[in-house]
Amino acid sequence: QVQLVESGGGLVQTGGSLRLSCVASGRTFSSYVMGWFRQAPGKEREFVAAIRWSGGTTLYADSVKGRFTISRDNAKNTVYLQMNSLKPEDTGVYYCTATRTVIITALPGGYDYWGRGTQVAVSS
Repeated sequence: QVQLVESGGGLVQTGGSLRLSCVASGRTFSSYVMGWFRQAPGKEREFVAAIRWSGGTTLYADSVKGRFTISRDNAKNTVYLQMNSLKPEDTGVYYCTATRTVIITALPGGYDYWGRGTQVAVSS
């Protein structure tokens, strides 16, 4: 099994920045993909970004390209989401996720493990 624990959420003003962290434990991650999804109140969970653990290939949602950066620290089994130029529409619960495969995807069904989420609120 894999355990994912997110941190770093909070309240920030429009234009501000936050860095989310997700620590993974329980399995090795040499060939995994990890990612971030978010869910706003009353809306479906949507893809934000993903990274292949080996090689560092990344995928971003169009809505966050140029503002968010996903990265990983192999030694710490941690994936980060640096969020800059935040907008009110970025508000939501951000979930860390991981898959046992090497397929990088924006589909939630492509992921096997989920964290409990961390709240991000962007005020206008």
